[in-house]
Amino acid sequence: MANRRVLVKRRKAARNIRKITRTMQLIATARFQAAHTRATAGKPYTEKLTQLMENLARAAGGVKHPLMAQNPEAGRGALIVLTSDRGMCGGYNTNVLRAANDFLAAADEPVDVSMVGKKGVAFFRFLGAEMAEAITDFGDAPRFDQVEPLANRLMQRFAAGELASVDVVYTQFVSTARQRAVVERILPLSPETPGEEEGSADLEYEFSPAPQELLEELLPASVRVRIYQCFTDAAVSEQIARMVAMKAATDAAGDMIKRLTMQYNRARQTQITMELLDIVGGANALE
Repeated sequence: MANRRVLVKRRKAARNIRKITRTMQLIATARFQAAHTRATAGKPYTEKLTQLMENLARAAGGVKHPLMAQNPEAGRGALIVLTSDRGMCGGYNTNVLRAANDFLAAADEPVDVSMVGKKGVAFFRFLGAEMAEAITDFGDAPRFDQVEPLANRLMQRFAAGELASVDVVYTQFVSTARQRAVVERILPLSPETPGEEEGSADLEYEFSPAPQELLEELLPASVRVRIYQCFTDAAVSEQIARMVAMKAATDAAGDMIKRLTMQYNRARQTQITMELLDIVGGANALE
């Protein structure tokens, strides 16, 4: 039977851990509400802008744009990997980094990795893998003005023919109960929409100004908002993962406290029984 003092110390430590994990769970819940609002508020705009851009590009016929061009001669691609700055979020970072490693292993050409998040940067440095950029200043609530320079740099390189493709690895927010690590192709843009709405291909547009001028504005805007949507999805998914992880840790600490309390009570009862036996034995010896 374990020493009672040891059990008391372990139970006290478990209670302190439960307080910490419970607090972290509540903080993650509060941050989730704000992140969920940002992600869901921007998604309809992103989807509609992307659909409009694709419909206009299709309706405009032979209009060309550098962001829609194929650059096979570039011989290299770019990959944005979105991880967290902090841990305690279960398998969130593991899933994203596994998807990134699988993508890099299957790539037929060199890939410039723009790593976002301290956890991803530390992991790639541990592996000795090269990174084109290491970005660690976005925080838990990335803003559009933070994401825009990164999107502009990649668009400029792609339009100049330096990149054959631009992809993003992030945790896609499907619902509160479902998030998944995915690789999304951002560039080159395509006028073909997978699963487009019935009848959208038959829409007729009257262009004012000219199609080329419209696409000059819409295509870069579409790329920026799509990349920003990836960041907002990643942010809300991170908070959900942290909520789940901290709730599991809190529940585990509660179970440990119950188990240690039972062991303490048994040890205390055993000691009381032994003391009573000693008293009875001593009394019998005096008779």
